Parts: sequence; structure tokens; C-alpha cells
Amino acid sequence: MPNGDLVDLLAGQEYTDMCAVHHTSSGVTEAGVPPGPTLPRAVQGVAFVAARRQTMAALSRRYGPVFSLDVPVFGRTVAVSDPKLAKQVFTTPAGVLSNVQPNLGRILGERSMFSLEGDEHRRRRKLLTPPLHGKSVKSYERIIEEEVLRESASWPEGREFESLDPMMRITLNAILRAVFGADGAQLDSLRRLIPPMVELGSRLATLPNLPARLGRLNPWDRFLARRREYDSVIAELVATAKADPNLESRTDIVALMLRSTYDDGTTMTTGEIADELLTLLAAGHETTATTLAWAFERLRRHPRVLADLVHEVDEGGDELRQATILEVQRSRPVIDLAGRTVQATVFELGPWRIPQGHTVLVSISLLHDDSAEFRDPERFDPTRFLGSKPSGSWMPFGGGTRRCIGAAFATMEMDVALRTILREFEVVPTAAPSERWHSRGVAYSPKRKGRLVVRRR
Repeated sequence: MPNGDLVDLLAGQEYTDMCAVHHTSSGVTEAGVPPGPTLPRAVQGVAFVAARRQTMAALSRRYGPVFSLDVPVFGRTVAVSDPKLAKQVFTTPAGVLSNVQPNLGRILGERSMFSLEGDEHRRRRKLLTPPLHGKSVKSYERIIEEEVLRESASWPEGREFESLDPMMRITLNAILRAVFGADGAQLDSLRRLIPPMVELGSRLATLPNLPARLGRLNPWDRFLARRREYDSVIAELVATAKADPNLESRTDIVALMLRSTYDDGTTMTTGEIADELLTLLAAGHETTATTLAWAFERLRRHPRVLADLVHEVDEGGDELRQATILEVQRSRPVIDLAGRTVQATVFELGPWRIPQGHTVLVSISLLHDDSAEFRDPERFDPTRFLGSKPSGSWMPFGGGTRRCIGAAFATMEMDVALRTILREFEVVPTAAPSERWHSRGVAYSPKRKGRLVVRRR
């Protein structure tokens, strides 16, 4: 069955679950879980995995901004695209809602922030915030520019090429240098290891655990083999950093991690550092690179915005460029969902009562496409963010205490990359249709990888 037919079947079904809303002659008296399709989990799961964005949009049109579904990995799920209820989800204490289960911790490691809860999560976040904000982030701008210039030196002129892979190399090399402060054979090993780990891990994150009897056919085994090699490289790099007599004066992220201490005076273990670095190297570089590929896909189809950006770069400004980054993230969010798991007996979400064990997914894509929050949401219009900060419905980095800790670093990286490329190259517009969305597992990229044509200025 084609994906579109499956989505239509799922969204067109009448809802009959008796636990939804109980009515009396005077109206609604008690609410349970919101309405949703009642097809078997396997059918809903196929639609969700094969066409996640289309499925969520179709169900939202059918059932409204809060609806239920039942899918593999997440199980019984409530999806939310109401701004007030999304804010409630993100501000609810950890004792009521925990991080979604399962989460990226099974890819990035049980000692990463994705896996930690409550006080442990707060302690780790407090420890890692300084290296990824303020002056620390500003100091990495030169590295980003150098990597853009190095990668773009071999770009063909006047001939179309895919921008996603070059953006991946730029962001990976930049964050490796920012993390470790130097180049070398071990970093070459990470350049080889990280891309296939990211691609495979992104797909595995959307799939249930597979039976061990699959043996070599089990993709988890391939991932874990790469993970063991990664851990070995990181252990060597951390040991080298600890032995460095200049550790106290170094500004790279590994040095800052090694010098940081929790409130009780303890430091991060090598295993904890390995998991957090994988989060930065894997999750950080892919999402930033993909957003840059989307930026070029959008700008080539909006020549007026492109021309204004070039003029601003030449004048030394950045206001429109910052607004453009916000608009790319709104109109083409790389990550479309942020989730929590209900830990309390019942989680009261607006009028609904969500039972323990349910997953609550905030739909970032649906929030960003809400015409009540963003006028003409289908229109690419960076000016909507000029002179104003994004509303609470703009959330490409998630929200609450689990908002992406690398948001400031990623924003700086995108800003410097765009500024440098627009300064050095003429980006050639196109009349080609917009590139479609392509699922890489967790993230969404342009279907044709953000095809780009440039000429040197």
C-alpha cells in the first residue's frame, strides 16, 4: 500500500475508544486520553515510520491539536501541537514527566544527558553549560570560518552539487577542533567513525530493539562495534589531555570538561565524557549541517532574501542573517518531535488525563506550521523575526530543562558558515521545485541534499 493511502486510512478512521470523552446532557464532564485511530499498532507503526510528518499532519487535521496513537518504540502516545499544552509539557517537573523512553540515550550512552533524570541531569547540565555558551562559544568562531574556507576551496563553480555532505564535513571538523583543540591521527579516526555512526544510530533510534538471534544481520551489533572503537579513541584522547602540562590554559571543550567539578568537588569520569562528547559530535554536527543544507535550499528559491543577505554581509551586518536562521529552523525543522514519558499515576494535560507509562510527543513541525502562531506559515519569510524574538511556539531545540544544551554553539556555527559562504561566493538562484523532506531516521534533510550552485565573488 502506498504511504499516502496508508496515511489516509489512518486519519480517516472513526474514533470509537470509550475512554476518550464522557458526555452528559450538559456537555463534557470528564476527559481521559484524547481521540485517535484504533487500527492495530503494527499498522499505525508502519505509517509512523514510513511517513511520520504526513501521518502527524493528517491526524492533526482529523482529530485536532491533541490526539492519541499507538506505535512501536513509544507505545501508547499522545501527540500535542497546542502551544499552551506544549509549554505545560516542557515545564512539568521530572517526577511527573521523565525524558521519553526509550530515548537517544540508548544510542549516545547511558551516561549522557539524554539518559540522566532529576538531580543527576541538573548536575550534569550545570557542569556542561559554561563550555557551550557566552565567551567560550565566541572563541570558536575562527575555527568555523577556517573549516568553511578549507572545505569550500574545492567547490566547483557553475555546476550543481549536493551541499549536505560538505556541510557535514565542515560542522564535524569544526566541532572536533573545538572539542579537542588540535588535529591528529586520533581525530582522523573520529572523522572516519562518526559519520557512519550518526547515520546508523539515527535510523536505529526510530526502531525497536531487534532479537539477538539475528546475529551479524542485527544492525545494533554493527553500531556497538563502532561504539567500542569510538570509546577506545576517546579514552586515549582524554588520557593525553589529562597528561598535558598546559591543561589549565587550554580552551577546548575536553579541557574545560576535565577542569570542571560538580558541587561536591567530583569530576566527570572518562565514560561520562565519552558519552557527552558523542552527543556533541553526533547529534550536534548532523543537525547543524542539515539546517545549513536547508538554508541553501530555501535561499536559492528566494532570490530577494538572498540578495538582501549578501548586501548585509558586505555592509557588516547580521540582523537579517540571524532572522533567516530562525526562519529556516521554523519552516524546515530538522527534528520534528520532542517527547516525555508519564511517570505519575496520571498526568493532567489541559482537559485530558494521561495514564502512567504513556508517551507524550510535542510536534515541533505542527507547532511551526500553526497559522495562529505564524502568519502564512507556508511562506518562507525571515522578516517575521526582524526586531522580535521568536514566540514560545518556535522550538527547534526542544524546550524546558531538556532544551538542547548546544543551541548557542549551533546558532553561532550556522551564522559564521552562512556569513563566510555568502562573502566568498555568489549563490546562484534556481526555479526548480522545492526539495522534498527526507527522513534520515531522527532527522529530516532535503531529499536531494540541498543542491547548490556557486561562483566565486
